[in-house]
Amino acid sequence: MLKSLVTAAAAIALAATALPALANDIPPVDTVVTSPNVTHVLNIPKPAPIAATINTDIAFQGDYAYVGNYGGFSIYDISNPKKAAVVSSVVCPGSQMDVSVYGDLLFTAVDNSRNNDSCSSVGQSAAIKESWEGVRIFDISDKTNPRYIKSVETNCGSHTLTLVPGKGRDERRNVYLYVSSYNPAANFPDCSPPHDKISIIKVPLRDPASAAVAATPVVFPDGGNETQPGLLLPTSGCHDITAYAEKDIAAGACMGDGVLFDISDRLNPVVTARTTDPNFAFWHSATFSNDAKKVIFTDELGGGGAATCNEATGPNRGANAYYDVTGGQLVFRSYYKIPRYQADSENCVAHNGSLIPVKGKDIMVQAWYQGGVSFVDFTDSSNPREFGYFERGPASQGGGGIWSAYYYNGYVYAADFHNGLEVIKINDRLTNGANRVHSDRLNVQTQKSYREWGH
Repeated sequence: MLKSLVTAAAAIALAATALPALANDIPPVDTVVTSPNVTHVLNIPKPAPIAATINTDIAFQGDYAYVGNYGGFSIYDISNPKKAAVVSSVVCPGSQMDVSVYGDLLFTAVDNSRNNDSCSSVGQSAAIKESWEGVRIFDISDKTNPRYIKSVETNCGSHTLTLVPGKGRDERRNVYLYVSSYNPAANFPDCSPPHDKISIIKVPLRDPASAAVAATPVVFPDGGNETQPGLLLPTSGCHDITAYAEKDIAAGACMGDGVLFDISDRLNPVVTARTTDPNFAFWHSATFSNDAKKVIFTDELGGGGAATCNEATGPNRGANAYYDVTGGQLVFRSYYKIPRYQADSENCVAHNGSLIPVKGKDIMVQAWYQGGVSFVDFTDSSNPREFGYFERGPASQGGGGIWSAYYYNGYVYAADFHNGLEVIKINDRLTNGANRVHSDRLNVQTQKSYREWGH
C-alpha cells in the first residue's frame, strides 16, 4: 500500500466515475464466497492488542506464521492449520510492518516517522531531524515472548524490506536487508531529494545487535521515470524488491519503473534491465517464475484505496504484467486482472502473492484487497487465467480486504485488514502436486527454487 493512502474523498470521487457492477454479481456484505475448488478452512480474528490496526505482510518458519500489522506483529502456531492459533502479539506500532524471518531473528519495516525507535513511540514529522524510521530487529527464540534487540535507521524509512542471504562462506555469517523507501521532500533532513536509492543493512548472525547500514547504492543515477502521464508518483526509489539469491538476481518494482538487478555482489546490486509501461501507475511488487525466465510485476493503481476492479477501469490497469526474461531483458507478454467485477465501494487492486510449487507449471496465488484471493495459471505467460478464488462481499468497515496471500506447506494463509488471518485450501489437479513439497522457511520476497524445498 502507498505511503500516503488515497483519501476517502478521492476514492469516492474515483468510484463515482465507474460503471456499477451488476448487483447480483456482488456477494452480500462480509459474506465469504469461493470457487468450488477452494475451501475456507479457518478465520482467526486479530488479537485484541492490535485489533484496531490493519494486518499487512506474512512470513513463515517451521510451524509458525508471523503476521505484520500497523500496530506490531503476531505469531501463530500453524502446526495444525485447521486449528491454527495465536501464540503471542507484540505491540510496536509503525507502518507498514513488512516482515521477514531468519533463524531466531524477525525483521520489521517501519515507514512512518516516529519520535524515537521504541515500541512506545508516537508519530512525528519527518521534518524533525531527531525523528526515526527504518528497521526493527526482534529475537523470536521464545515465541511466547519476542524480544526487541536493535533498530537501524534508514533514509526515508523502510516501506518494505527484502532479506538476502550471504553468498558462499558469507551465508553462515551474515544476512542482508535490501530496504526500499521513497517519497523524499526538501524539508526532510534524512529523506532529501533526489533519493533514487536503496539502503542495504548488514546483519551479522552472531551479533545481530551490531547490524548497520553497509551501503546505499543509487538505483537511478540519471533519475527514474518521472514524467509519464498517469503515474501515481514519480520514481524516487523502489517500493519493493524480490531477490532470487541462488541465481544472484533480483527484480525491483520501483514506482514508475520495473528493473532487474545482478546481486552477485550483495552490497553492490547492479541494474541490468529496466522497463516502463504506460498502463502502470505504480510498480508495486515483483515475482519470478521458478526458473526465473518470467517476472510478474503488479500495478497498485489508486494506491490501494480506490475501486479499480470494475468495468470502467478495464482489464489492463491495476493489473499484473507478465514479462519473459529474454537475453537479459524484460519482454512484455500480457496483463492479468481478476475477472470478477467488484462493487464501486470496494478498494481492489493487484497486491501481494506467491508461487505455488508445482513441477512444470507456473502457478500463483495472489491478494487483491477486496477482490479477495485469486489462483492463477501463468504457464503460458501470454495467456494467464484464473482457476480458483476466495473473496468476501463488500467490507462493512468500508475499506479493507486481503493484503497478502501466500502458499505454505499445503495451505494458503491470507492477511485480511480487519478480519484477521484466513486459512484457505485449494483442491485442484493443477495444484495438488504441491502438497508433497515442504519448506522450513518462506519469506516471499526471498525466493528459492523448488529444488531447494524439501519433499
